[in-house]
Amino acid sequence: MNKESISLDNLENIKGNPKALLPIAVFLVLYLGMGITFEYVLKVPMGFYNIPIVAAFLVAIFVACIQNRKLNFDKKMNVMAGALGDRNIFLMILIFLCAGIFAGILGRSSASAAAYLLLDFIPSQFAVVVLFVVAAFVSTAMGTSVGTIAVVSPIAIEVAGAAGFGIPFCVASVIGGAMFGDNLSFISDTTIAATSTQGCAMKDKFKVNFWIALPAALAAIVIITAISFATEAHAVVTGDYNLIQLAPYVLVLALALAGINVFAVLLVGIVAAAVIMVGSGELDFVGLLGHIGNGISGMYETIMVAVLVSALCGLIRIHGGFAALLDFIHKVFKGHKSGQLGVGLLVSAMDVATANNTVAIVMAAPIAKQMSDEYRISPQKTASLLDIFGCIVQGLLPYGAQMLVALSAIATAMAADTTAGSVAGSAANAVNVSAFDIIPYMFYPFLLLISVLAFIAISPKKKKS
Repeated sequence: MNKESISLDNLENIKGNPKALLPIAVFLVLYLGMGITFEYVLKVPMGFYNIPIVAAFLVAIFVACIQNRKLNFDKKMNVMAGALGDRNIFLMILIFLCAGIFAGILGRSSASAAAYLLLDFIPSQFAVVVLFVVAAFVSTAMGTSVGTIAVVSPIAIEVAGAAGFGIPFCVASVIGGAMFGDNLSFISDTTIAATSTQGCAMKDKFKVNFWIALPAALAAIVIITAISFATEAHAVVTGDYNLIQLAPYVLVLALALAGINVFAVLLVGIVAAAVIMVGSGELDFVGLLGHIGNGISGMYETIMVAVLVSALCGLIRIHGGFAALLDFIHKVFKGHKSGQLGVGLLVSAMDVATANNTVAIVMAAPIAKQMSDEYRISPQKTASLLDIFGCIVQGLLPYGAQMLVALSAIATAMAADTTAGSVAGSAANAVNVSAFDIIPYMFYPFLLLISVLAFIAISPKKKKS
């Protein structure tokens, strides 16, 4: 093959080269190895999230750059630049920024309003189900499971203490609802990454995704309700809220479901959020600018990871790494249904290694795209599989951000009650809570796995174009 003709648009003649996958192995050793060391050996709080993931990707890119001496450094730079110049990458970055601004303006008080609103009107036996539903709504509207868990978990702990439910049960229900919403949200970074890399519209992915996620959510609600009625419940905690702060969430959700362009949806949502937050006196103009800046800053690492992963994948692909991986997949997974399972296992393995479902989706996406063509899987179905399997694994990881944030909320509640001179109520129950106490109550991810496997078993092939 003529060296001058190598480009990301002419890959069909590239031969498989397993050695080209070495940069991914280097990244996994650095990130996963140091994460395990920090978290479980050195006992560093939030150990996995003290690892600079950007630095780990930079090392991986350096390894990729010193491979394949047939290409000089300038040509490798051109390959990386070509990967970064893809319109889907640019689209992803713009949407990330807009989503960050929207979430930044509204902050946590708006999400708390959704929780306390519903808790005001329901009997105590349904409190945990409401926590699941609230977390699902807030996560769908905000586009972040971690942010939702950070907001709703303290309320869940209060509900557990006041109503007599176990903290693991309440917190697990919040995590499950948050993963449901994040998986379906139009402004979630996982949805953006999955749809933009597979070249499908968000509403089309939503239609496929919804009918897989809904049965799992309904089954989870039934199980949560049954456990709740088997528990002797007391009064439910309430709090203050401002109803008008829910309007931007509802507006964004309605416009997105109506199929409006995602940029238009986010711009309308940003304007509505700014007007409402300033008009209600929650923010002044200076505070508004600060929240916008914080929202943008919160997306920097996600954007940088997307950029670096794209550059890395460009080099791995041109060196024959993806061709080698596809050769292996062809030997193991044969046919349309097993190809879908292969996509799911691919992103699941990436998620276990990185503890970040967005990063896992971005890393798996180029290979998934090729598998989609090979196994005649529609783009919207591939995007759904990437997002769903990432959701399942991320929700159950003991060292995932979602679980760590929930455990942090429990520890904070315990510390607050202890400072107040009491270890009764929620704090007393929280003393020995670990991730492995919460995981058995994570009904939604387990049910989602069953649902997606059933979907794969019955789904038809994409028609030949």
